[in-house]
Amino acid sequence: MTTSESLLLRAATGRPASRPPVWFMRQAGRSLPEYRALRVGTSMLAACRTPDLITEITLQPVRRHGVDAAIFFSDIVVPLVAIGVGVDIVAGVGPVVDKPIREAADLDRLRPLDAADVPYITEAVQTLTRELGPTPLIGFAGAPFTLASYLVEGGPSKDHALTKSLMHSNPDLWHALLARLADIARQFLRVQIDAGASAVQLFDSWAGTLSLADYEEFVLPHSRAVLEPLAGTVPRIHFGVNTGELLAAMRSAGADVVGVDWRVPLDEAARRLGPGAVVQGNLDPALLGAGPAVVDAAVRRVVEQGRAADGHIFNLGHGVPPDTDPDVLTRIVDTVKSLK
Repeated sequence: MTTSESLLLRAATGRPASRPPVWFMRQAGRSLPEYRALRVGTSMLAACRTPDLITEITLQPVRRHGVDAAIFFSDIVVPLVAIGVGVDIVAGVGPVVDKPIREAADLDRLRPLDAADVPYITEAVQTLTRELGPTPLIGFAGAPFTLASYLVEGGPSKDHALTKSLMHSNPDLWHALLARLADIARQFLRVQIDAGASAVQLFDSWAGTLSLADYEEFVLPHSRAVLEPLAGTVPRIHFGVNTGELLAAMRSAGADVVGVDWRVPLDEAARRLGPGAVVQGNLDPALLGAGPAVVDAAVRRVVEQGRAADGHIFNLGHGVPPDTDPDVLTRIVDTVKSLK
């Protein structure tokens, strides 16, 4: 079997599949003891730029859980670091930017990304596709809005006040910033596709902080600039947190699959998305510690609700919490595989 006939690609393209494929966001590492052992003494950014580590960390959950797809081990700020932006990933905090973007002159620090800037990405993807055989590899990138939120705020933010203020007070600067970030994100995805990735996911983690009107005016054109030019290459997955009111707009950005967090049932998400919808999700990660009976019932409910869409990829409604018992994830995979 080739990756094109895998359950993931069949579901992502709305073709019949014997069951939903299953993988987990943040499955590459996080909760696995073998990942933590491998990362001792190595920073996150260093790991993301070392092909051997990228390869091993990406493969670990495939071996342990038997998931139907691998997600490439990287971070959304990797392409920014590759073009010289001063960003560090601080443990327990997240991405921290040394010089936030606040005025037009700051845009000069955002040059275009070239494949030559990220040779470790190409090498790791090529190695992984050989190692994985018929198991698909999903590449990913951070969406322009989420990247911009870190660059403007200088780091993680609870209210994104500086980001929204810049968006409304200086729309010309805002659109210029997101246009550059869209070019960077699109090229980062294209590097992974050219190296052999079978699908890609665009993470817009913080888009759910926006109203639909603001999303459509200030964000959608730039997410579209990432995804639409990739049409006809590989399936494109688009995901954000707390984006129940934005689902149809996110699909219109050029998504073949729309990721849905746990707040909206998948049958309702399919209704909001309209005919031909393919959904991904959406087990609440908080339930992973609630005991086998609770988890089993929730998995079965998600699979049943996913039948309302033309295709369903089983996943969590967000990433794997780092304190998750890995055996719980393995049992979820086994349960999904039993639901023909």
